[in-house]
Amino acid sequence: MKRHTQIRPPVVRRWLTFFLIPVGLSICLWPCIFAQADCEFLSVEGPCNFAFPADHGPHSGYRTEWWYYTGNLESDAQKHYGFQLTFFRIQTSPTCQSDNWPDRPSAWRTNQIYFGHAALTDMATRQHYQAEEAARNALGMSGVFQEQERTTLFIKNWQAAIQPGQHRLSAQTPDFGIELKLTPLKPAVSHGQDGYSRKGSSPKRASCYYSFTRLATEGRIRIGDAKIQVQGLSWMDHEYSTAPLEPGIVGWDWFSLQLSDQTELMMFLLRKEDGTHHPASSGTIVDDRGGIQHLDHDQFSIQVHEYWRSPATQARYPSRWNIRISGIDLNLDLRSTLADQEMQTQATTGVTYWEGGIVAVGTRQDRPIRAKGYVEMTGYDKKFDAPM
Repeated sequence: MKRHTQIRPPVVRRWLTFFLIPVGLSICLWPCIFAQADCEFLSVEGPCNFAFPADHGPHSGYRTEWWYYTGNLESDAQKHYGFQLTFFRIQTSPTCQSDNWPDRPSAWRTNQIYFGHAALTDMATRQHYQAEEAARNALGMSGVFQEQERTTLFIKNWQAAIQPGQHRLSAQTPDFGIELKLTPLKPAVSHGQDGYSRKGSSPKRASCYYSFTRLATEGRIRIGDAKIQVQGLSWMDHEYSTAPLEPGIVGWDWFSLQLSDQTELMMFLLRKEDGTHHPASSGTIVDDRGGIQHLDHDQFSIQVHEYWRSPATQARYPSRWNIRISGIDLNLDLRSTLADQEMQTQATTGVTYWEGGIVAVGTRQDRPIRAKGYVEMTGYDKKFDAPM
């Protein structure tokens, strides 16, 4: 397995707030020193009422935000691949604290940090490649541009461009590269209540969350020097929040599935310390025309049938599941396409998690059905203690 950390230049790092932040990049700590007692991050407390294209961009004032792309691809030679490209925005202090910064202008001054995670899985060779990037939202090193109907996220030479009818992804690392065009086959869907997705017992334990659940994908990937034309399906999540997980929740399992009947399923399971799932766990079914049905936690059940233990971290992850959803009579057996798709991100977010492709077979109303998708699992090597 290849693991490559693409953080340049080499820097000394320490914890700031709740994430590893590159100290060598000269983060301004003045907002923390001159903080006001009543100065806080924004919180998600009700319907998000997304308006596009504006909401494809960043939501300053909220502590954590991510744009998440995953997909399953196939080459002309019928070889199979999986990919992940994620952009994280981390705000290190409330925006209102900038009023208290010393009156000394600096091009380095910012309270916004961008991190990136990229991965490529080659099913034929059973290899999982990964890379990381990090940069301050200063001096043109990272950030988001919004002009007319186009939103462009970038961290150095990594980029995601979102415009009506098309998403374009580009990321190059020493070991692999991604150059993909994604075409939405359905409009964006809002999860929960108009995008307001509860993640705990109190109203503020929530995020704003929407997805593009079926993106026709074509383009080129690179492994080493080999360039490969591919096509397939991708999924995009955009989510932002301030609240941390509530006490007693150690992590989550997130499933995205594109089914052969042209429907999609998203589920997240908030795992408690005793192994049960928090009642805020929920999901969304997207029908073949893009209509949505919310799923409460008591409408689905999940059983784990096999596990895989990471030789690198000793974390023990599920690798085969059975999912049943009442109301739509869906019964699926899922398995990971490759056991080792663990992401180790000590140079950026400091979080170890499992993010990888899955395949599924089963029945829906007694008719055979197949699916492909992705699973994300956090909190298996240690409790997840950063904001959602």
